[in-house]
Amino acid sequence: MTVAMMPLVVNGDRLNRSIIQLAEVGQLPNGGVRRIAFGTEDQLARQLVHTWMAEAGMTVQIDAAGNIIGRYEGKTKAPALATGSHIDTVPVAGRYDGCLGVLAGIEVVRTLQEHNLRLNHPVEVIVFSDEERSVIGSKAMAGQIKEDAAHYCRLDGSSIEPCLQAVGGNWADIHAARRDRQDICAFVELHVEQGGVLEHHQKAIGVVTGVVGQYRFAVTVKGRANHAGTTPMGMRQDALVAAAQLVLAVNAIATETPGDQVATVGFMEVSPNATNTVPGQVDLRIDLRDLSQPHLEHLIARFKTEFAAIAQATGTAISLRETLHIEPTLAADFIMEAIEHVCQEMHLSYLHLPSRAGHDAQEIGRITDMGMIFVPSQDGISHSQDEYTSPAQCEQGANVLLKTLIKLDQHYPTPSPQAN
Repeated sequence: MTVAMMPLVVNGDRLNRSIIQLAEVGQLPNGGVRRIAFGTEDQLARQLVHTWMAEAGMTVQIDAAGNIIGRYEGKTKAPALATGSHIDTVPVAGRYDGCLGVLAGIEVVRTLQEHNLRLNHPVEVIVFSDEERSVIGSKAMAGQIKEDAAHYCRLDGSSIEPCLQAVGGNWADIHAARRDRQDICAFVELHVEQGGVLEHHQKAIGVVTGVVGQYRFAVTVKGRANHAGTTPMGMRQDALVAAAQLVLAVNAIATETPGDQVATVGFMEVSPNATNTVPGQVDLRIDLRDLSQPHLEHLIARFKTEFAAIAQATGTAISLRETLHIEPTLAADFIMEAIEHVCQEMHLSYLHLPSRAGHDAQEIGRITDMGMIFVPSQDGISHSQDEYTSPAQCEQGANVLLKTLIKLDQHYPTPSPQAN
């Protein structure tokens, strides 16, 4: 019987024990988890995952970007089928974000090892370094690293060089971490949704269509500060009034334009911020996301046109400065189809949806075929100690990952089997 025909399933109890064990590293009194990349807790968690990979029969190495790469050899020297995610966290996190993808990948290899099975392709499980802040691990692997080391400093300002050295990486050789399609033929990341769409639609699995592109803009609205009592309404250059119109314009454009975009103004500072003074300046930030780069550019053009009209009408000056641009990455059609077929075979309901949060898969998808599998997040909560995905949902996601990799193993070409 071939691997594709065997009724393989992961050990759900073991997977969920692993999730609990990993969450104990950096556990907070409130039940949350704190493992900031390159810190002591992150290093301890990396050591634990390294051990589990080795016990599952993988050879384990750490590349120059600090990525942990566990490799379970295949029957041939074909490019690897890769999976994985990250285990570093935000300051107060739950136990599932990133970790589920890593631990499910290890559980997939454990399952293959227990059945003494090898796929035609090697299977790699990757722990990407510092996903939550710099995404340096996956960016380096995708050849998207910036030359300036200062770009990757930690929140406390510490340099990336000693950080990478602490986990076995090497900034001076960072470009050696780059890989391509000759190394990895496909990458599939299992992740909790971090939103409430699957739960709202009562679907078990999300077939991710891609990871959205992001733009962020710093906007400054300049008017003229003046006395609130002595300045007639018709003689004012009120920066806050203009900013309020701008916020409403961003919301209206994002709401009324056909598409699946989201746009948010989530930060604002008013100056001089005094009750009896007409505001002279407002600084705010715009976050814009969509799966289509041309559509993003169309929305930005509409923003600029509307902002110019607001500035003229209010007698203010509005400037727009781009602070972030991440291009979208689409999931490969065949990988989406493979996930769909697995869901149908397992009688699991599913829904196509974009990922509106960034993931390592977004970067790896720039060098090879990429796909993502989502499982629900209770109440759509993530980056919080209240983050929760049930043991059954974690197990379902891991089984979809296992069976998807098996399908992909039959799809991608391989050289002749290695001689015994």
